[in-house]
Amino acid sequence: MATGGHVQRQPIAGTSRLNLGATLIAISGVGLVGYGVMFLVRNFTGFIELGLTPEHVGGSPGQIRSFSPDLYEYISHLQVALSGFIIALGVAVIALAYYGIKKGERWALLTAFLSPVIAVAVALPLHFPYGIGTIGHLGLIYLDALILLVGTIIAYVGLPERSASSEGSFDLRGEDHFSRSDR
Repeated sequence: MATGGHVQRQPIAGTSRLNLGATLIAISGVGLVGYGVMFLVRNFTGFIELGLTPEHVGGSPGQIRSFSPDLYEYISHLQVALSGFIIALGVAVIALAYYGIKKGERWALLTAFLSPVIAVAVALPLHFPYGIGTIGHLGLIYLDALILLVGTIIAYVGLPERSASSEGSFDLRGEDHFSRSDR
């Protein structure tokens, strides 16, 4: 049914895999929201990130503040900003799962998967040369990434097949369906 120039898609019947995958992806989004909230609270209650010790970061919160109050406040502001981005990413993943993936939208599946993967790909590498890649610090993110991966695979298997003549669609297999009739 078309309303206001947009096509409303109905949930696809008989897609328990798609629904299970979307639910797992939404759970990974909830995990991101929870982690972001925990990160925010930790900034004000313990300052040092989850799973790290003063030995990992070169001093206790009090030592860092006494060394440089400006540095302490700068680190705090970065942690608060980062927690906001993590929470927002989680909300986006949840929305993509329930309003796109459950309706069989391939673009939503791709976006819900790639957005957190890109965030982790950017954030993860420097943890190891700096000696802060501990399981206590990264374990929850690894668990969340595993849930996201499993959900993405299950949802992908549950996606309905699209015909090669689909207009304005994106196929995760790399086929370009963004064709225009006026070309």
